[in-house]
Amino acid sequence: MQWIQGNEALLWWLAASSVFTFVASLVVVPWLVVRIPRDYFAPGATRRLPWADRHPVVRLAFTIGKNVLGGVFVAGGLLMLVLPGQGILTIVIGITLLDFPGKQGVLRWLVMHPPVLQSLNWLRRRAGRAPLIVER
Repeated sequence: MQWIQGNEALLWWLAASSVFTFVASLVVVPWLVVRIPRDYFAPGATRRLPWADRHPVVRLAFTIGKNVLGGVFVAGGLLMLVLPGQGILTIVIGITLLDFPGKQGVLRWLVMHPPVLQSLNWLRRRAGRAPLIVER
């Protein structure tokens, strides 16, 4: 009890962060899910980064920024597994932003779970987008 009283400001910051993360996940995650290309999880789908033809320094800056943002989403998604929010969907979005070997296999494995795929397609259907193509 004494620790709580001594760290009241920290607890308020944690509570405010939790509320902000919850509200942000309700807005940002559906927005990102709707923008995933329909064939993103299909085997053999080719993806070209929008900044691929830019100057190498610009490409590097975008790649680093994208990976940092992906890490933030994965960390936030892991926290949302125990805090309020859309944890699994946030982790999926974070992984799509990260660059690492075997990423497509991990994403396909996650998305092929029926509850995850149903949630993603439900969000897409509400936005008037076609369901994701996932070949098993």
